[in-house]
Amino acid sequence: MAKASRLWRDRNFTVFWASQTLSVAGDSFALIAVPLLVLHVTGSVAQMGLLTGLASAASVVAGVFAGVLVDRLDRRRLLIWCDVARMALYGIVPVAWAFGPKIWLLYVVLPLCEAIGMVFQVAYVTAVRSLVDADQITEANGRLGATAAAAAVGGPLLAGMVAGWFGPTAAIAINAASFGVSALGVLSIRLRRRASSAPEAGERGSWRELLAGARFLWRQPVLRALTILLSFFIFLTLGLTDVLIYHLKHDLGQTDGAVGVVLAIGALGTVVGSLLVGFVRRRLGFGASWIGAITVAGLAIAGIGLSARVPAAAAAAAVYLACVSVAGICSMSLRQQVTPDHLLGRVTAAFWTIHFSLGPAGAAVLTWGAQHHGVAVVCLLAGLACLLIAVAAFFTPIRGQNPELSGAAG
Repeated sequence: MAKASRLWRDRNFTVFWASQTLSVAGDSFALIAVPLLVLHVTGSVAQMGLLTGLASAASVVAGVFAGVLVDRLDRRRLLIWCDVARMALYGIVPVAWAFGPKIWLLYVVLPLCEAIGMVFQVAYVTAVRSLVDADQITEANGRLGATAAAAAVGGPLLAGMVAGWFGPTAAIAINAASFGVSALGVLSIRLRRRASSAPEAGERGSWRELLAGARFLWRQPVLRALTILLSFFIFLTLGLTDVLIYHLKHDLGQTDGAVGVVLAIGALGTVVGSLLVGFVRRRLGFGASWIGAITVAGLAIAGIGLSARVPAAAAAAAVYLACVSVAGICSMSLRQQVTPDHLLGRVTAAFWTIHFSLGPAGAAVLTWGAQHHGVAVVCLLAGLACLLIAVAAFFTPIRGQNPELSGAAG
């Protein structure tokens, strides 16, 4: 309770928290609007998957360099410039679309925004470390995740309404504006001073600096196992939102507004998972929390494929996102706790680069499979594979209760 009250009184964290929550609400508009633009013009879920895959590939490439940028440059300024750039790029789409559909523009804007977003997310993780004390990291991450997800509940509802009334491009314009809000929020905070960022002897040289984060991950048994298993997990799940939207539109014959409602209900799962993660982590320990979350997520994915009615699909999506939230916050908090500050940017970037490296192929495979073999088959196979990941994790150091204290992480 004392830790929570300290967070409430921390102005820097509160401003950062509020601005990022509003920004995530805007992101949920693009989450719905971009796939709808593609589907309206092409009618193809495979095209949706291709765009998702290309955007993820751009994120992976950016991740190679993002860590060095974050560890070498002023992190606050970097966050601001990333927001400004994404505001400008997303703002181009509704302006250009006013003169007619331009699918090619999405293949330019979305990958660029995802690449810039990777740099932002790496800097974001390091900013949390610079905003709160070490013993508040999991609580802060949970609070950021919970309110961001709460904003994402209302976001899809509003996005579906805006897309239905004014078209998907109006929703993208709102997303562009949300990045401006985020930039103003970051502009008004101050991050704590950090140690000198000069490379250590073993890190000097451009390639050594780029690989320093990956080497750190490899040397830590728990982080190594998490990185490998989560890379397979993202292969199985990156295209799941596209598959869910396709299932609702194609198989269940739902409207754009209904899609927004389902994604909003699903986002409630993220809220619940984020609020509970601190309690679950303290009560069950790291290993049981992470392995249990991946297990239930696999069952929920299968449930999405088997859902014949909208409420069942929404409930399965909510359970899945709750579990992803628990597993993701546990994993991120552990990295923040055990990584030296001067390496945190590169370790975060290395993790996400490796983590997402299989994602583009996975999104393409998942959506292609859904279109040619049906959503049920694809989701059942993906769910079963997630259960196998949970089983594999039990035979690694991930199963430990407190790896950040026991030395299993290092």
